[in-house]
Amino acid sequence: METKGTEVPASAIWLGGAGAVPFIGLAGAMPFLEGPPRMLVAHALVAYGATILSFLGGVHWGLAIGAHSSGRQDGKLPARLILSVLPSLAGWGALLVSQSAGLFILALAIAVMLWVDIRATRMGEAPLWYPKLRIPLTCVVVATLMVGAINEF
Repeated sequence: METKGTEVPASAIWLGGAGAVPFIGLAGAMPFLEGPPRMLVAHALVAYGATILSFLGGVHWGLAIGAHSSGRQDGKLPARLILSVLPSLAGWGALLVSQSAGLFILALAIAVMLWVDIRATRMGEAPLWYPKLRIPLTCVVVATLMVGAINEF
């Protein structure tokens, strides 16, 4: 039996799973493509990864301003807001380097964001169910990004 507050909302499961589909489809297609189509798919994978990484940072922007507006913030707002924009900067950087390097950067950054999310949950800043959603999604996303990066060599 789930403890109250730890059950992942069904909508989060479905939306998170749907968000993983482009990673799976793009990385899965790469070994079967060559030339310009492969380059386009690799670019699409980097671009989608950068977008999702930015979204993960946005989650923390929302958590920070939510805590601040409810008076639960104890002087941490500037640091939390800075942390929340770093994923967007990393994603942008991943778009500016070679696709294989960009995919490795994204895999690492998304894994780091999982650690940030788990830490936020342990500190009571994120919902108790959030890691239950993020851990399996992160495993899928990091694996597909690594498949894409390896296929770019």
